[in-house]
Amino acid sequence: MGVLIASSDGGRISIMTTRRRKSPEQIVRLLGQADQLLANGEDLASVCRTLGISESSFHRWRARYGGMDVDDAKRLKELETENATLKRLLADAEVEKAALKEIAKGKW
Repeated sequence: MGVLIASSDGGRISIMTTRRRKSPEQIVRLLGQADQLLANGEDLASVCRTLGISESSFHRWRARYGGMDVDDAKRLKELETENATLKRLLADAEVEKAALKEIAKGKW
């Protein structure tokens, strides 16, 4: 699950776990396993316990990745990365355009 960190403050000991993100490929595989377990008659709570995820994560992943296979999930991740890069480039271009307009006005 993650690294356990124990800290002592005022006589109390608290244990925190670190969160671990799953890749889209891992999520699609987990959803496939969940489908198999649900088809075998297990209830959602026990499936989520078996897979080590929360029910809210299951529902969120099902809404986003439901019906995808691993290749589709990889392609989605690539497109999201490319989209972020293009947005960053567009923002930079807009800043440069605004700076050039100010220079052209002569009010700098």
